[in-house]
Amino acid sequence: MGSVVWSYAPGCKMAEDKMKMAAQSDTMSGMQGCIFVLGGARSGKSRFAENLFPQWPAPWTYLATCQPHDGEMTERVAHHRARRGAGWHTVEEPLDLPVALDAAGTSPVLVDCLTLWLTNLMLGEHDIAAATRALLAALGRRAGPTVLVSNEVGQGIVPDNALARRFRDEAGWLHQSVARDVARVVFVVAGLPMEMK
Repeated sequence: MGSVVWSYAPGCKMAEDKMKMAAQSDTMSGMQGCIFVLGGARSGKSRFAENLFPQWPAPWTYLATCQPHDGEMTERVAHHRARRGAGWHTVEEPLDLPVALDAAGTSPVLVDCLTLWLTNLMLGEHDIAAATRALLAALGRRAGPTVLVSNEVGQGIVPDNALARRFRDEAGWLHQSVARDVARVVFVVAGLPMEMK
């Protein structure tokens, strides 16, 4: 069984050098150009993912999957937009990520986040397995770097209702499918990024 590498701390020169070499190489396309960033709520995963982008030339594409249905979510969206600042082009795409990824061309892309995308698929009663296959195929076609953000929701207690249990299970299967094929996986806890792959 492989061991987990806990070397991705901020300021770690080895990790920073590894990121710079990856950014300058020709492998920042397809699945080898994908970095998967996981973490819990308010773990710092989105900020960490956004901070990866200055190593690539702007403009950067932000694929937002959120559909703000209330004031609190609208406030969260506004906070994220303000934090990103210049250099970002935002595309709101709650469902058809493969089309949006293809349309981004060679632009570095941040997808935030896969769990909201999964929620939208479930609420719309879409075929999640087919959507996942289409997403993976689109990631494989990418001609530029891609960073995917998602919430790790499977480490708490078993939910008390069938819909929440199904969501937890679907998120776990989605995460396994993505993590299996991408080049790098980073898990963020309390603002501290840890390299898993």
